[in-house]
Amino acid sequence: MHGFVDENHFLQSVSGFLGGYYLVIAVMNAVLAYYLWRSGRAKKLFSLFGFPFTTVQLWLVVAVFFTIISPIAMSGNPELMKAVVSFPEGLRGLVNDLMNSVVYMVGIVTFLSVMFVGRRFFVKPTVAWAMLNFALLFMGYAMTNQDFAAIVMKSYNVPIVGMIYLLGFFTWLGAYQAVRNDERRKRGEPPLEKLGDEKVLVWPDLVYTELICMVALTALLLVWAIALTAPLEEPASAVKTPNPSKAPWYFLGLQEMLVYYDPWFAGVVAPSFIVFGLMAIPYLDFNKEGNGYYTIDERKFAYVTFQFGFIVLWVTLIVLGTFLRGPNWNFFGPFETWDPHKVEALKNVDLSDYYYFWLLDQPKPEAAPDAGVITQLWVIFKREFIGIFLVLGYFLALPPALVIFSKFFRKMFIKMGFMRYMVMTFLLLSMGLFPIKMVARWTVNLKYFISIPEWLLNF
Repeated sequence: MHGFVDENHFLQSVSGFLGGYYLVIAVMNAVLAYYLWRSGRAKKLFSLFGFPFTTVQLWLVVAVFFTIISPIAMSGNPELMKAVVSFPEGLRGLVNDLMNSVVYMVGIVTFLSVMFVGRRFFVKPTVAWAMLNFALLFMGYAMTNQDFAAIVMKSYNVPIVGMIYLLGFFTWLGAYQAVRNDERRKRGEPPLEKLGDEKVLVWPDLVYTELICMVALTALLLVWAIALTAPLEEPASAVKTPNPSKAPWYFLGLQEMLVYYDPWFAGVVAPSFIVFGLMAIPYLDFNKEGNGYYTIDERKFAYVTFQFGFIVLWVTLIVLGTFLRGPNWNFFGPFETWDPHKVEALKNVDLSDYYYFWLLDQPKPEAAPDAGVITQLWVIFKREFIGIFLVLGYFLALPPALVIFSKFFRKMFIKMGFMRYMVMTFLLLSMGLFPIKMVARWTVNLKYFISIPEWLLNF
């Protein structure tokens, strides 16, 4: 599928890149160690034979490690590369066997939940830098696999790889600033943003900064255009379509939603909800805390909601659609060959099918071909009443139930009022419906809660 070559020849072809890649990481760690030493910001980790082992020694050791494996990777010796700078074949096979949509999404949610709960530990610069080194090492080891490299090194996928690292950096930076401010607020001190609350002029301060950024970005784009070939393929043909046919990367989240919802909802209604929800945030937000400075403790609900919606339901699905969805939109492990002949036998079942075929063991009601509109509506209601009641109960009964049984939502209702509370819960429940439908598809092969094929209306 990816135009594979002999494995030894492939390892020789990527050896130069990997050697330079590891050398750059070594230089990064060496520069950090030098900076910590000269600035006096090194922190003692433990004592070793009576001598303090600080972060300077830690990153020097890491730099030496990457310096050692750099010539091994650059040697192009297949046996040496397989032994030192590659994942064992058994481990790659185990990852492919265990990986599926459920493991992927549950793993992401679990990882982010652990990061949120332990944010005061994970935002520490030493911990964050160690995680970056681990991520870079994983990428280097994975690049010795043809299947992984064939996807990641495609010119139109390189920006997605960069986006993952940039997203991780800016998420860490925001959380780091927020944790520091939360600790200061607990001590009765103002947030860090208030300490440097000094006004600057648009001209020349801001304009000069923007000009420098514009020149630097232009230079980066020129280098990018020279180094990476344009992602052009053969001329389009109606009789030969790509497999898989993928939307632009920024729409891959919506394309993934097409697996679980009808096009009218996943392609039209859901994006409209996103735009409407973003527009409604200033009118729904009643919390005056956190304006003008980073914080998590003072805006936990807003922080968790945004991170779940943006990272889990958008970025994670983009990564899934880019790297793990292959021919026929089947799921493939990160080290698995994209075989167009791979067949996954799935039989998706509507909720009404479960009720009539499995529970009652009888056919579903059907209207006569010449039946009137009223008769058709009644038959549809008889057939889909369980799904209709579930969906209506989800959107209409759950918001007041949250007020009755949850102190948090009760306080929110009192502060927001009826209308703003109902709009907020509608948007929140709409967002929550996506993972619910995904889990239902993965576990019981549920296709639709409400299926009305007569009118091309399925939900």
